[in-house]
Amino acid sequence: MSAGEGCLAVRGFTGERRVRTDALVSLRRYGGIAAHLVLRDAHGRWLELDLHVLETNPLLWHLLDAGARRSLENGTLRHGRQVLQELADRIDGQEARAVFTASGLL
Repeated sequence: MSAGEGCLAVRGFTGERRVRTDALVSLRRYGGIAAHLVLRDAHGRWLELDLHVLETNPLLWHLLDAGARRSLENGTLRHGRQVLQELADRIDGQEARAVFTASGLL
């Protein structure tokens, strides 16, 4: 998996899938315990990724979040606003707890 400004790529068995995070049209969550996201962009590209990857890689999460928010501002993101907010609450909350724990406040 790799990410850059406005772009996210995942390499799998069938090759590499890449989406423009600043041109997302949908962000959907599937599954329970082994939850994953399916991202689709305005150029017809899509990719699927495990939520655990975002939870364990804050930089990757913030790049996706920033791109998705640009998609919202640009009006391309039609499905997934609630999913994005739930992920932000969950992942940012985990980061905050880790900081408090490391500093001895929890």
